[in-house]
Amino acid sequence: MKIEETGFKGLLVIHPNVYRDDRGYFFEAFNRKVWQDLGFEEEWVQDNISSSKYGTLRGLHYQVSPYGQSKLIRVAYGSVRDVVVDLRKDEPTYSQHYAIDLSSENNKILLIPRGFAHGFICKSETVIFSYKCDSYYSKSHETGINPLDRNLGIDWSVDKKDMILSEKDRNAPLWGEHKPY
Repeated sequence: MKIEETGFKGLLVIHPNVYRDDRGYFFEAFNRKVWQDLGFEEEWVQDNISSSKYGTLRGLHYQVSPYGQSKLIRVAYGSVRDVVVDLRKDEPTYSQHYAIDLSSENNKILLIPRGFAHGFICKSETVIFSYKCDSYYSKSHETGINPLDRNLGIDWSVDKKDMILSEKDRNAPLWGEHKPY
């Protein structure tokens, strides 16, 4: 396993050891002992899976304190452009975003610490998206930022006319109106 830093404190790209042969491939997406041996402290309490079609944009979502969430995300099938925005006011990367292409071909895993808004857009016909959370979902603490806010400068890599957003995401607050983390 290789761990790649991103320039954002705590935001890491994990490259698992992938074993390929004539049948396909195998890798461990998560192993608690390895996780703890590497010094990670997150205790995952919820494991979520979503299925989406091409152009679906989900995000930018986060939960406010005391129900903030770290996430461990990966694509089980298909490909996405994954984006996080740093909401941590005390960090030099505050208000900046990080984008990465995740897929079932590259098998990259992204560790997102608390204090980030998260979203992704589907770049393949079908996507199965998997993510672990270290805090339970809390409807009264969930919020978001409009993923199409031009002030964020995010290149979602899909033509706007092909984007599919929920009403909640389309009407989410702009950057300057969002709830502080």
